Amino acid sequence: MFNYEDYIAVFNTGDDDALVERFYHDDVTFTGGSRLHHGKEGLRGFLAWAHDGVREVMRVQSYARSGNVLFADVDMDFHASKERPDFPFGHLYPGDTVTVKFHVTYTLRDEKIASLNSMTWPPEYGVTKAPRLGSHPSQLAAYHAYTSAFSNADAERFSAYYTDDVTLKLTNLPLIEGKQGIVDFYRPMFERVREHLTIHKLLADEDAIFVDSTSRFTAVVDAPDFVVAPLAKGEAVEVRVFVYYTLREGLISSIRVARAGELKRVS
Repeated sequence: MFNYEDYIAVFNTGDDDALVERFYHDDVTFTGGSRLHHGKEGLRGFLAWAHDGVREVMRVQSYARSGNVLFADVDMDFHASKERPDFPFGHLYPGDTVTVKFHVTYTLRDEKIASLNSMTWPPEYGVTKAPRLGSHPSQLAAYHAYTSAFSNADAERFSAYYTDDVTLKLTNLPLIEGKQGIVDFYRPMFERVREHLTIHKLLADEDAIFVDSTSRFTAVVDAPDFVVAPLAKGEAVEVRVFVYYTLREGLISSIRVARAGELKRVS
C-alpha cells in the first residue's frame, strides 16, 4: 500500500536512488513545467541534476487521495551548498535558501507512482516559512548550507543565520560580540586564510545544535602571525573541534568552540 508519509520521509533524506527504487514504476512519467522525463533512469537523471549542490526538502501543507490519484500542496525548501547559476528558481550561492510552492499530482498503479505532474508558483510566493535552524530535515539542510557559506567566506550569507546580538567564544580568544563583530573578525582573516568545515556529526533540536567537525585552515597568502599557526601561502593545518550553538527563533544566538584534537599540518 502506497504510504505518502513514508514517501515524504524518504524524500527528505536526500537519497534519490532509494526514493525512485521504492516508490516509482519502471515506466514512470514525470512532467514539470516544460520538462518531461520517462522511466526511472530519466527521473534519476533529472534529480541528480536538480540536487547537484542543492538539498530539496518537502514541507507538505495538505494532501488528499481519491482512488489512484493523490494531490499534494507542498512548500519546497531548496538549500544551496554550491553555486548554481542554472537553478530553475534563481541563481543560488552557497548558503542561499529559497522556498517554492508546488502543487503535485501523483497517479498510482499497483500502489507505485506511474506518473508525476507538478506545477509551481513563483519563488517565495504564497509559501510558509519555517524557522531557519532546528531539528526538521529542512532546518538540518539549512545548517549545512550555512557551513557552505562560511567555508566560501561569504560573510553576508553566513551572518544571515545569526541574531544581531550573537556571541562567539573561540579557544584562547576574547569573546566576540554581535553579528557585525563576528563579520569584522572573519572578513580580514578570510583575506589571508580560508577555513573549511567538514561535519562528522550533527545533533539538533529547537534550542541548540551540537556539531563534531574538522576545521581546515588554508593560507591564500603568507600569514606568519595567524592565530592558529604560522602559515605560508598554500600551507594548511586542521583541527577537530566541538561546536555548540544556542538558537533563538531559529537563528544562532551563541557559538562556543572547543578543540577536540591536536592541530595537524596537512598537504
